[in-house]
Amino acid sequence: MPVNIAELNRQFAIPGIAEVITGSGGLAAVRITAPDAKGTLYLHGGHVTSWTPAGNDDVLWISGKSIWQPDKPIRGGVPICFPWFGARRNDPASPAHGFARLRTWELESIEQKAGAVTVTVFLTSDPDIQKTWPHDFLLRHKVTFGKELIMSLEFKNTAPQNRTRSVSEGLQDQSVKFEEAQHTYFAVGDVRQVKVKGLAGARYLDKTDNLKQKEQTGDLAITAETDRPFFDTAAPIILEDPSKSRKITLTKEGSRSTVVWNPWIAKARAMADFGDDEWPRMLCIETCNVGVDAVKVAPGQTQLMASYLRVDPL
Repeated sequence: MPVNIAELNRQFAIPGIAEVITGSGGLAAVRITAPDAKGTLYLHGGHVTSWTPAGNDDVLWISGKSIWQPDKPIRGGVPICFPWFGARRNDPASPAHGFARLRTWELESIEQKAGAVTVTVFLTSDPDIQKTWPHDFLLRHKVTFGKELIMSLEFKNTAPQNRTRSVSEGLQDQSVKFEEAQHTYFAVGDVRQVKVKGLAGARYLDKTDNLKQKEQTGDLAITAETDRPFFDTAAPIILEDPSKSRKITLTKEGSRSTVVWNPWIAKARAMADFGDDEWPRMLCIETCNVGVDAVKVAPGQTQLMASYLRVDPL
């Protein structure tokens, strides 16, 4: 169903501060122009594409080759990966990183508090989703654009709590297991000069080296294609960027995994929605629960995962 932008503005717009617009590719987006920050959130994917705190450049990166279409994910910003991460196990025909970033989310509210604005969008199960993922759920994404960027992803298992019976009665446990990620693309001056602090001692799988399990030694520097899911990582992570004379601090809640990714030269050239020469200007540091850290939620229960981003001079 097409998004009625005029009606959404009638319900939710805050004059001079927040409005629903027709964005790139004709996709509906919420544009924020608040005292503490500017930003944009697309209803397509519930996708944050921009956060520019006052006095700074945009903290997020968007590819100039991104394909702005309803059936394609946006390349850059903060895609929501749900309910699986990467290729779906036993079903490679399913969309990579799940269906959430390909769906149009519904706008629930826009609220201003002091110099910041919070936009809340949500996604629920429907007959189309249940053809491939037969679970009842409510997924709410609450994003505050201010001096900090706060992104809170809350999952609720909306299956009736009384539907859990023994297998012998013909109905299995309605608990839901899933993976999730806020797949944040950070804008950097030159990825070859940045340092990622806070992962020392963490174990990870090296996807560029046959999934070998390794342990991070010291700060992480990007010197080649990098694709590393780190596990049991709850501490804050700092991205130091000397080219932009800034550091970005990522604090997490309800997340046990962190993925660090840069495609480098060959993989960037192989992606249609990624410019051949764009890889030096981005680095993904993802708040997530993937692999062994996948989440299981019982009927009627909720699970919250959140990212808190702050920018300071370096």
